[in-house]
Amino acid sequence: MFQLIKRLFALIPQVEAHCDTADGPAVTDGRRALESGNLNHALKWIPADGETELRHVFEQAVVVRSLGAEAKEVADRLFLETLVRIHRMAEGVGFTGIQGHGAAVEPVVTAADRALETGDLEPLRPLVPADRFDELAHRFEHAREKKNFAVDDVMAGRDYIAAYVSYFKYAEGEDHHHAQHAHAHGHHA
Repeated sequence: MFQLIKRLFALIPQVEAHCDTADGPAVTDGRRALESGNLNHALKWIPADGETELRHVFEQAVVVRSLGAEAKEVADRLFLETLVRIHRMAEGVGFTGIQGHGAAVEPVVTAADRALETGDLEPLRPLVPADRFDELAHRFEHAREKKNFAVDDVMAGRDYIAAYVSYFKYAEGEDHHHAQHAHAHGHHA
């Protein structure tokens, strides 16, 4: 039975997007939630109106994970896909599955991630049109200001993710995304 379910998951088409990758930050935080038993690691990625669904799937996954390795794999996959699907819906983007480990990510996304880790935005300069860099720097600083929050402060986590998504989407050239994502998470741009 579990082999059949695993094969069905393998048939789901994959798309390219930062948060849709097995190595991406939403999936990483989802795994952290599963391993620690603390759903708050993942809740920051979704709007409040998706919390009931994600909480329900998380609770089921925690129970099913104890039934063996195959059950754990299926439960984890269902939880992670639910997390990313709800997140993508809040962004106004479709979801067709999670890409495998090592999936290609655009250089601007990799550089934007690295900039948040190091605090240095300069490596992004050649990847972004010059007339967009000042606004990108503003969004970068806004995201960095909100980055350090307690895991159990879900609202602060959601504030960070709204700033994070605004920064990334602007780096990728999507100006309109910030207002949509902030609205979906109950924030104002």
